Amino acid sequence: MLGVDPSLRKTGAAVIEADCRANSTFSLITHECLIMPASLKISDCLRRISEGIQRIIEEFHPDSASLESGFYAKNVKTAMVLGATRGVVIAVCAKCDVPVYEYSPRRIKQAVVGFGGADKQQVCKMIVRLLNLQFEPGEDVADAMAAAICHIHSCTGHAFFKPERI
Repeated sequence: MLGVDPSLRKTGAAVIEADCRANSTFSLITHECLIMPASLKISDCLRRISEGIQRIIEEFHPDSASLESGFYAKNVKTAMVLGATRGVVIAVCAKCDVPVYEYSPRRIKQAVVGFGGADKQQVCKMIVRLLNLQFEPGEDVADAMAAAICHIHSCTGHAFFKPERI
């Protein structure tokens, strides 16, 4: 499962495997934060994000991808840039025949922490625990890991909601 937290300057990505026979034991296969300098033009950022996600897919062959659904933003420009970034991720997955599912931020938090109103620190601490990590990932990578775990839960019957394929 590929989890992605799309953002123009810091896109988090993680590949997680689950052993559903072992009570949904999770294993982190890889993680990465695609960091784009502020000096890069939007088009160059999107190209690099596309290349990074494609590289991860080609190397690790995930069965599907999961990302956070769009959210309400007061700043129209921010919403448009986030939409473009999400579009690039979705297009790369489609090009590589990887089905994409999206979940609301509340659903992801609920699946990982058990509470849809959890803060980023609570999500991060639970990710460390669920994946038995020896490090605390950055917020972007933790959010990508959480998106992947959310989808795994929804496919194994551990969630009370159906995944939304896009």
